[in-house]
Amino acid sequence: MTRTQIEISLGILLVLITGTVTILYGFNEENRMTTLAQAQQAQSIEVGAGLFETYCSPCHGKQGLGTPGLCPPLNDRYFFDQRLKDVGWSGTQEDYIVATASGGRLASTRPDQYPGNGSPAMPAFSDRFGGPLRDDQIRNIASFVMNWESTAQEVQAAPAPAGPAVGTDIAQTLPEGNAQAGEALATSAGCVGCHITTTTGPAWNPTGGQPGIGERATTRYTEADYTGAATSTEQYLLESIVNPGVYLVPGYQDIMPKTFSESLTPQDAADLIAYLLTLK
Repeated sequence: MTRTQIEISLGILLVLITGTVTILYGFNEENRMTTLAQAQQAQSIEVGAGLFETYCSPCHGKQGLGTPGLCPPLNDRYFFDQRLKDVGWSGTQEDYIVATASGGRLASTRPDQYPGNGSPAMPAFSDRFGGPLRDDQIRNIASFVMNWESTAQEVQAAPAPAGPAVGTDIAQTLPEGNAQAGEALATSAGCVGCHITTTTGPAWNPTGGQPGIGERATTRYTEADYTGAATSTEQYLLESIVNPGVYLVPGYQDIMPKTFSESLTPQDAADLIAYLLTLK
C-alpha cells in the first residue's frame, strides 16, 4: 500500500471516528442538557433560599407559612392552586411571583385578612423600582418559592386561644408574666419580623441612640402627641398589642394586625409585656 493510500485510509478512519463520537455525543446531548438545567435550577433555589430568608421571611415566615393578620402564606396549597384564578392572572405561577416581588403591591387584594389599603401592602424589591434586588435575584426567590409547590399543604388559620381572649380592656389586671415565654410567643406570632429583624415597625431593641421598647414605654404614654388611653407602662404596652391603631408612633403606618385581642389570652399578653420590659 502506497503512502498516499495509507494517508487516505487514515483520513477516512479519523472521519469515521469523529462522526461516531459526534453521533454518540449528540445522543447524550438531551440528557446532558437536562442535567445542566437541573443543576442550574438547584443553584437558583439555593441562592433564592438565602435571599428569601433575608428579604421575605420577616413577613412571610422562614417556612413561608405567613403571619396571621399581616402577610399571607406562600407555602400553601391555596397559593399554588387558587391564587392566580382569584386575581385573574393568566401567566405562569413563577412569573406572578416575579411580578409581585418586583413591583410590590400598593393595596391588599384581601383587606379583610391582610392590611394594605391606602398604604403599600408590600414594598417593591426590584432595583428597577427602587428596591434592593436585581432581576436575577428576584427570579431566584421565585425558584425557591416554586420549590414548595409539590409539598405545600393547606395552611390552617391561627388556632383559637387556649382560654378566654384578652380583649381590649387595657385597665384589666393581668397575671404575672414570663419573659421567656413572651420571647417565644413574639417569635411564633411573627412580631419579631417587624420589630426586630426589619424596620417595618418601631424597633424593640436599642437603635440609633434610642433605648429599647422596655425603657421607651415608661414615658411614651406621657408625651404630648400620645392619643391612647394608657396611664402606666404596662397599659401602654398592652394597648399597643390589643388596640394598635389607637396610637401610631410617628413615622409608622397602621399595619399591625388588629386580631391579637382575640387570639391571645391574658397570660399570653402578660408574657409578651414581661418580655418587652426586658428590652432596655
